[in-house]
Amino acid sequence: MIFAEKQKLRGYNMKYKDNELTIRPIIEEDLRAIWELAFKESSPEWKKWDAPYYEHKALTYEQFIHEKNYWINQDHRWVIVVEGNIIGTVNYYWEHKPSKWLEMGIVIYKSEFWNGGYGTRAFKMWIAHLFGTMPLVRVGFTTWSGNKRMMNLGEKMGMTLEARIRKVRFYNGNYYDSIRMGLLREEWEQNLNSSNRKRETV
Repeated sequence: MIFAEKQKLRGYNMKYKDNELTIRPIIEEDLRAIWELAFKESSPEWKKWDAPYYEHKALTYEQFIHEKNYWINQDHRWVIVVEGNIIGTVNYYWEHKPSKWLEMGIVIYKSEFWNGGYGTRAFKMWIAHLFGTMPLVRVGFTTWSGNKRMMNLGEKMGMTLEARIRKVRFYNGNYYDSIRMGLLREEWEQNLNSSNRKRETV
């Protein structure tokens, strides 16, 4: 697989492309699609898997647009695009910036793109971007034991299960574990080198 093509974009920094799949910064023209996918409904299907123990509130488009500067051309949140259609977002936040402790996430809003490898490919490009543009020693994420797809994604990225805090997430009458997974820069580079050697021997 061609891992990613980094390109300059008109009006914002860059994008990464893997065939029909692209991740890139958000532009103003993306806002209505993001609102329809993420905030138009009070109980969207994707929220059942993305930290459903936290309240999700629907917003009017006017309310969402009021916060547009939080979205447009921001380093910490990009869109995932397939053949020109927005299907999700990738993001990061600082757990502790002075020590470069960064956590990241991904949401595929459209269920027809679940289990199709889109999240895996987008997350690979996002990790490559984060390691390639910041002096990080580790990237990681926190999820819950009810989100098997996210845990499987971490395993595909070569991540280590760093913590399992048992029965601290309560949802639909059941307790779940909080899961933390992480990947060191040297592990990422080793995985890339291993993948490159395998391609060279084919």
